Amino acid sequence: MGSVAMDSDYGAPRELSPLQKARALYQPELPPCLQGTTVRVEYGDAAIAADVAGAHVISQAFPHTYGQPLAHFLEKMASVPDATIITEHPVVRVGIVFSGRQSPGGHNVIWGLYDAIKAHNPNSKLIGFLGGTDGLFAQKTMEITEETLSSYKNQGGYDMLGRTRDQIRTTEQVKAAMATCQALKLDALVIIGGVTSNTDAAQLAETFAELKCPTKVVGVPVTLNGDLKNEFVETTVGFDTICKVNSQLISNVCTDALSAEKYYYFIRLMGRKASHVALECALQSHPNMVILGEEVSMSKLTIFDITKQICDAVQARAEKDKYHGVVLIPEGLVESIPELYALLQEIHGLHNKGVSVENISSHLSPWASALFEFLPPFIRKQLLLHPESDDSAQLSQIETEKLLAQLVETEMNKRLKEGTYKGKKFNAICHFFGYQARGALPSKFDCDYGYVLGHVCYHILAAGLNGYMATVTNLKSPVSKWKCGAAPITSMMTVKRWSRGPTTSQIGKPAVHMAGVDLKGKAYELLRQNSSSFLMEDIYRNPGPLQFEGPGAETKPISLSVEDRDYMGRIKQLQEYLEKVKSIVKPGCSQDVLKAAVSAMASVTDMLTIMSSPSFSGQATI
Repeated sequence: MGSVAMDSDYGAPRELSPLQKARALYQPELPPCLQGTTVRVEYGDAAIAADVAGAHVISQAFPHTYGQPLAHFLEKMASVPDATIITEHPVVRVGIVFSGRQSPGGHNVIWGLYDAIKAHNPNSKLIGFLGGTDGLFAQKTMEITEETLSSYKNQGGYDMLGRTRDQIRTTEQVKAAMATCQALKLDALVIIGGVTSNTDAAQLAETFAELKCPTKVVGVPVTLNGDLKNEFVETTVGFDTICKVNSQLISNVCTDALSAEKYYYFIRLMGRKASHVALECALQSHPNMVILGEEVSMSKLTIFDITKQICDAVQARAEKDKYHGVVLIPEGLVESIPELYALLQEIHGLHNKGVSVENISSHLSPWASALFEFLPPFIRKQLLLHPESDDSAQLSQIETEKLLAQLVETEMNKRLKEGTYKGKKFNAICHFFGYQARGALPSKFDCDYGYVLGHVCYHILAAGLNGYMATVTNLKSPVSKWKCGAAPITSMMTVKRWSRGPTTSQIGKPAVHMAGVDLKGKAYELLRQNSSSFLMEDIYRNPGPLQFEGPGAETKPISLSVEDRDYMGRIKQLQEYLEKVKSIVKPGCSQDVLKAAVSAMASVTDMLTIMSSPSFSGQATI
């Protein structure tokens, strides 16, 4: 089926500023394993889910795509005897769709895939779906050409193709997607998105495999939230840019606060339920406080606990004659506060039962109703909004920063009246930094990362893999040392369990769930070490505007740089060790060598058995 006319001017040439023109000329580098026209693949062992307790549920739900091997793409010089070498590259037709919030660097995934497809066979075609997943269902397409790409290379936004509903989940949607792939004779469908979109991609891949649809489905980790993070994915495309742009804005506000010395700024940051953006921005800009949803969840802090925490900080600063400050709040905080989350769950349950918005408040349970009535009218209205496609609250629309500012102001006025606080009147200014950064020109890192992932997608297709996500590891190193591969999306899945009393629990569907901030990780530890000085000393740090050349151009997220996450590299290293053991311990080796090997292996096996058990990995119910 040919292209269908669209109301929007997707893919139209952009009017570029001088800086945009300069950025459009930037050519991202490729790591050695992606250079040339030969695809070299080394397959690892079957990838199992990290969720040991849920592995059986996942394998049952994905019989065709669970347990597939990891794939490592090798450079020309690699000497791997059992590597698969692909030199023949027939004509392919590949579809690509944006699914999820626009993230800087998304266009470069398309560009990278286009370049890879054309380099391996100039007659191959890349077909973009216009208007996101709705365009996929309606078969609204545009062939990607060099001319189309020219004004979108290294540019922000998703406006080359657009995005809409961001889901491929219902039976009708899956059928429509398959009908499109068959009608367009697609060899592969590449889905660019975050946790929800990649869960949908895995389900689509499974359905296609079951129904013998030849189209392979590939996922790409692109989300500004940075919450698609696991053993195989170190960070996502867009996260670096979002954090850098937001950090500059936050730093500007910090400088403003320090200049006037009379306002507290409450800044809510986009990022869904996980607090990765807030953590990274705090590490880059050093605000006085950052409230992480993961800390709140772990400590089960109520809205009143958080209010008291902020008020105590305001009072402590006032005692040092400081009446200004900057507080960062992740947009997902509202879902981390136990009583607000429970209230939202009740509201969403009533939505699902078809109760109208006007009548929801009268159907709430007594405790929920009491909390609802306590909240300011503007928050009540926002909590009543219909949930998102993934059943979560419309976090970007819930002004938690205003709620906290109002509660803090009320409490500080109360303390002032009671005489327990003797400082100046508390003044708050609220901001939501969300949409301002999503369309930013992508950082050099996001340009490179997106482009490389696009190339990896072609390698996955050339290897004939289905239900995989493109992965690049060792990202904190220069591009020349990046390691490219592919991991089955099912191996990234977990199964959530909800406690329903002391003896019963409910099991959710397998999904790629968002990864929260690791409270045992090095990035969080870095924040914790500095939190008291951030709070009291005003050591604000301004990273300045996004840099494309010179000092600052090569910087990567602090949370990425301080961690040691090269999982794929370690898997490879382990395989090499095992091969060495096999080559040393052969029939005919000395008794001492054999004994040492058996003893060491027994010890390692015992330890790994314990560490791999569900009880050790702490499969707690929610």
